[in-house]
Amino acid sequence: MFEFISKEDERGVTLKVRVQPGASRDEIVGVVEGALRIRLTSPPVEGAANKRCIRFLSKKLRIAQSRISILRGERSREKILRVQGLTSGEVRDRLSI
Repeated sequence: MFEFISKEDERGVTLKVRVQPGASRDEIVGVVEGALRIRLTSPPVEGAANKRCIRFLSKKLRIAQSRISILRGERSREKILRVQGLTSGEVRDRLSI
């Protein structure tokens, strides 16, 4: 199992993500301390970084935004996300990690 993928079942894949808002560009930094680290240009106000995170990951994973949900950490940099309809291998391949 990949370090940032905590669970895979019939509902999808659960990811550990650490978001750094206010960056100069949107990018995946890599896997740091068991979490997928993502830099985002959005500020951490009124859910802007959460929306940007979902939009960014949906483009990278080539799936609809509605298939990504935040299970935990809406007000935190550390988040648990669920990606529906992909296997852990597909997530890893599409994120190029």
